[in-house]
Formats: sequence, C-alpha cells, structure tokens
Amino acid sequence: MISDKMKELVKNNSVIREMFEEGKKLKKIYGEENVFDFSLGNPSTPVPSKVKDSIIELLENEKQNIIHGYTSNNGFEDVRDALAKSLNKKYNTNFKSDNFIMTVGAASGLNIVLKSILNKDEEVIVFAPYFSEYKCYIENYDGKIVVISPNEGNNFVPDLKELESKINNKTRGVIINNPNNPTGVVYDESFIKKLSEVLMKKEKELERDIYLISDEPYREIVFDGKEVPFITKYYKDTIVVYSYSKSLAIPGERIGYVIVQDEVKDSKDLITAITIANRVIGCVNAPSLMQKVVSKCTDITCDMNIYDKNRKLLYSKLKEYGFKCIKPEGAFYLFVKSPSEDDKEFASRAKKYNILVVPAYSFGCKGYVRIAYCTSFNTIEKSLKSFKKLAEEYGIYKK
Repeated sequence: MISDKMKELVKNNSVIREMFEEGKKLKKIYGEENVFDFSLGNPSTPVPSKVKDSIIELLENEKQNIIHGYTSNNGFEDVRDALAKSLNKKYNTNFKSDNFIMTVGAASGLNIVLKSILNKDEEVIVFAPYFSEYKCYIENYDGKIVVISPNEGNNFVPDLKELESKINNKTRGVIINNPNNPTGVVYDESFIKKLSEVLMKKEKELERDIYLISDEPYREIVFDGKEVPFITKYYKDTIVVYSYSKSLAIPGERIGYVIVQDEVKDSKDLITAITIANRVIGCVNAPSLMQKVVSKCTDITCDMNIYDKNRKLLYSKLKEYGFKCIKPEGAFYLFVKSPSEDDKEFASRAKKYNILVVPAYSFGCKGYVRIAYCTSFNTIEKSLKSFKKLAEEYGIYKK
C-alpha cells in the first residue's frame, strides 16, 4: 500500500502533466505537426551556443572527477563566486559565494527552503493564480497553504489588504513568482515596495520572522520595456530561488540556485540548514557539469525575441477571435478567460481541435486556461485555424 500522503497526491496528479501526456498520445494518432500542445512550459527556443560550447570545452578539458564527481552540498565555490559577481554587477547587490546554494532547478530549491523553515502546521501564503505545485511542496513538509484570492479586477495584481489580514502567528513565509506563472503579469517596483511594507509591519507586530520566497525562473523573460525588481533590495528576510530552465532553455538539465542574503536573521544557520536539506531530500548536490556550465554563461540568455514574436501573434489573433486575454508582460504564458464558466469543459472541448491548454482551476483560479506559447512559431501559426473554429463553436467570433 502506498502512503496516505501519496494517495492524496496520486488523486490530485498535476493537470499540467496530464495534459502533456495526453498530447503525446494525440501526436501518435494525428501526427506531431497536427497537435497544438500548449500544456507544458517546455521551451522550444534554441539553447544559446555558449551553453553547448561550454559543455564541449568542459568535457574535453576538465578533470573527470570534477565534472562527473560529487561536489560540496552547496556546490562548487568558484561557481557560486562567479554567480555572486554577475548579480552584484547587474543589480548592485553585495552577495558572496557563501550566500548561494546550487540546486537541482527551482523546484528542488523551493523544497529545500521549505524543509528548512517550516514546522508542522505553519503556513505559507501564495497569490492566486499560483503555480500548482506550490501546494504539494508546502505540504511535503507538513505546512499549510493559504491562498490570496485572484484579483481579477486589477489584472491579477494581488490584493495586499487581504494578504495583511491573513498573516498571523502561524505564517512562516510568502511565495511570490515574478513574472507570474500562469498570468504573465510582472509585479512592478511600486507593488514590491508595498508588499515589503506589509511584511515588515506584520513582522514587527507579531514579533515573528516572515520569509519572502521569490521564485524567479522567468526573471529575464519580460517584454515592452518591463523590469523585474530584484527583490532583496526591498525586504531583508528574502530568499531568492532561481532556475536556468527558461532563461537558457535547458529545463531537462535541472540547474539553479538559492540565495540567502546576509541581512536575513540568522542567515548562516539558514544557509547551513538549506545546504543539509539539499542532501537529505536526496539531491546530494546539483549536477556538477551543469554547475560549471552556468558559471561560464552568467550573462547570457536565449533569444527572448522568439518568445516575444510568439506572444504578439497568439495574443492578437485570440483577441481577434473574441477570446478575452491578459496581455503577458513576462514569462511565456497567455491567460485566457474561458468562454464557459467551466474551464475544464473548455479545455476538454479544445482537445477536439487538437489544442491542449491547462484549465486554471489547478492554479487556484477557475474560469481561465493557461496557454504556454514557448512552442515553435510554426505551431502557433498552424493552430490559429483551430482556435478560430473553437471560437466559432462558442459563438464569440464575430466575422
């Protein structure tokens, strides 16, 4: 028999992954070119040549016991030093190598942070719509998720009054995802300052440390001149979690990091705890080869113009067909209002046209679907006829 906790997870298996698996089945039936899979944030953007060149260079010139062996649980010191120097130059921060823990992507980073800060029944607040796996990660360590309602009237920028009302003496952390998955909204400096003020006020009032956990895999993916504030400048008890999966288009390589800045209370103890958590949850250390690779690629990204081109075409055409959408400011997701109240029904009907989208009830926001437009431009172009037929079926397309 499987454990009770796993029974619950099996019952509530990721909707995103279910749609992804459904897509693989449909591709076998209809051919890959005739299935429009917008389910998973799996970039089709070319990996930067520097990444490939660095891998080859390391394989040819680095010692085997370095690139294929164990590292310290927090990663190579020279890698962490390179990342610190890069961020300090970019964001005018003051990090050192000791502030970094190299991780198996952002998912692992979030897990080792939550394992290190949560006691049983303590609460972590998230802003809906939120990345659906947050609930699993929090409950992995016997914490409780607290959800701030979707603020549809303000383009899903969270209601900070509701946040303030839900912070209590069991609150241990708040997770912010900027740019946001699934809406594509970017929380600007004004919002970050107000959020920080709320948290500082509640820390003082409750005499309790409240961590702001900034989940940032889409940090560089922004459009129309938008900027993502580097959040450690605004709130001292900030923990940054980052992944190279999206910025370098290497999600399968599983490489990222956690930053705990010196200003965090008892930062050294927290860094030690997160480092040990890296080992005891079974990761041991981040992939050695990929640590070395990203240290050589600190200041490059994949071609963001590709994401932008996809965004502009899909957004403009879906609006033309009568769909209500939020124009993404960052990340690579389009958040679309379902023409029917039941987003699951809409996602199911879209499958008739070989369109795979994710119903947003799984993100804590019913009545919407998420479309991951990190596919090829050709896929988007070919999908438009199917989207138009879907719109016609719902009677929202006005010719």
